[in-house]
Amino acid sequence: MAIFYSSSMPPLGGSASPDGGRQTSVGMPALQPSAVARFDALVHELHPDAPRVDVLRLRRLINWLNDMPPEQAEYEIGERLHRLHELRAMCADADWDCTEAQRMRMKKLNDYVQLENDLIPDHVPLLGRLDDVLLIELTWPAFAEEVEDYRDFCDYRTTRHPTGDGDAQRAAWVRDRLDELALASQRLRVHMQHYGPDPHAAEHRPFRVV
Repeated sequence: MAIFYSSSMPPLGGSASPDGGRQTSVGMPALQPSAVARFDALVHELHPDAPRVDVLRLRRLINWLNDMPPEQAEYEIGERLHRLHELRAMCADADWDCTEAQRMRMKKLNDYVQLENDLIPDHVPLLGRLDDVLLIELTWPAFAEEVEDYRDFCDYRTTRHPTGDGDAQRAAWVRDRLDELALASQRLRVHMQHYGPDPHAAEHRPFRVV
């Protein structure tokens, strides 16, 4: 059960040209290369396949956010921070069974977001959360599949009310979902057989003179 999370955030992949977009000094916080390198290392510790982060690409993102109307900029930030709330809820849910490795990834992500003086200090208006949401954005593929499963489990738990402890509830969820998939597969086979070629059609095909 994989999820693709669409984003309007400009991509970090590919090469960044020196101008990297409009290089305005208005609202541009100081970005120390060593601090950016540490941030990039954390990104790739959590998700090795993430795009690389450098000063030029960060400036491009800052300009992207600065160019927005304030309401839209706040929405872009808030939408991504909501994902962190989902991760925290998943990690805290006694009925869910996150692996220890996943818990460590979530802890490192959460610990960074909690820092006030990180790559871009949180006291900087609006931009102070940009590095936090960028970390969430770039490492999200490491969490996305499990988050989708957790969402489905929560929906199942709310609508089906399974009994027992967390292990029993997850077992019921997996069993019922597999039964649903098997039923859907059977219906598809019946549908394809119904609309498939008639094996006796050739017997009634008229002669064709060439």
